[in-house]
Amino acid sequence: MNAIELHRETWDQLGRRRAQLPHALLIAGQRGIGKSELARRFAESLLCENPGQDNVACGACLACGWLAQGNHPDFRLVQPDALSEDDSVVTESASKKKPSQQITIEQVRSLDDFLHVGTHRQGVRVILINPAEAMNRATANALLKSLEEPVEGTVFILVTSEPERLLPTIRSRCQVVVAALPPHDRAMAWLQDVGVNDADRWLALAGGAPLLAEELGGDGERGLVDALIKELARGPGIEPLTAAVILDRAVKAETRPAPLKRLVEWVQKWVFDLALVSVDLAPRYFQTQHKVLRELAKSSDVGGVLAFSRKAIQYRMECEQPLNSRLFLEDFFLRYAALFETH
Repeated sequence: MNAIELHRETWDQLGRRRAQLPHALLIAGQRGIGKSELARRFAESLLCENPGQDNVACGACLACGWLAQGNHPDFRLVQPDALSEDDSVVTESASKKKPSQQITIEQVRSLDDFLHVGTHRQGVRVILINPAEAMNRATANALLKSLEEPVEGTVFILVTSEPERLLPTIRSRCQVVVAALPPHDRAMAWLQDVGVNDADRWLALAGGAPLLAEELGGDGERGLVDALIKELARGPGIEPLTAAVILDRAVKAETRPAPLKRLVEWVQKWVFDLALVSVDLAPRYFQTQHKVLRELAKSSDVGGVLAFSRKAIQYRMECEQPLNSRLFLEDFFLRYAALFETH
């Protein structure tokens, strides 16, 4: 099963826009559902010189060959350097010194020359920006000029898991396509195809996102999540400073981008489930920890849990900035432990 089959409804929606392409599309959806691959497939279909049935790129024409080799003259992928692990893709990046977690203003400005030369075979020019929320305000404003004064024959495809973080002026100049969670049976079929065991468990933990569930079912995110759950499950018995040391090691051992941010996202899901259990509802994500969450709910109050949930939003913003991860985690676990001290 590929991304098109997984998101059939969204692909059909994109297909209906081919007759009158907007200058900018914003594909938005939950993290880990496959929308990045879907956007890539749509970009390929726009550049393909002989699209087949259902507007899928043929894979055999010159344009498809150039894309496969990473040197199509009418395509640019703009993404953080930290995500540029595939050297076969043409990227716009000015910095080679240190992999950045953000899309830099230099990357956007370097598109100017690309935008103002003719297309190679009188076709469309495609710029794929992923993830769009990795642009800071200055970078977004640099892109805004190109969106406000679109160049004929150019399509921007922005992909985001957090559309609310984009500037309103960016969102207003894009046609939004929402990539919904795939149906449960389709997501399960995806996981079975890739050989994930205990797929139901991982799909629940991933909030219904099959690609994230695939990561969890393998070695990817699982180590970080398991270490976090072990400490959070201690509740009143947690040793905050010890927990901070353990998780700091887990974060620093991660080789994939933004481990601290991902950790905070899992914390948010844990606290969300704790709030649900506190009012006698079933957990959404950590279903196999239902019994543990029920015991923790007895030692806390729902008001404190909701307040901590709001604090977790602030933590998530803070962890995207340069900081001392050990001190950050100490503060986090001290506040978490405090949930169980006043009940």
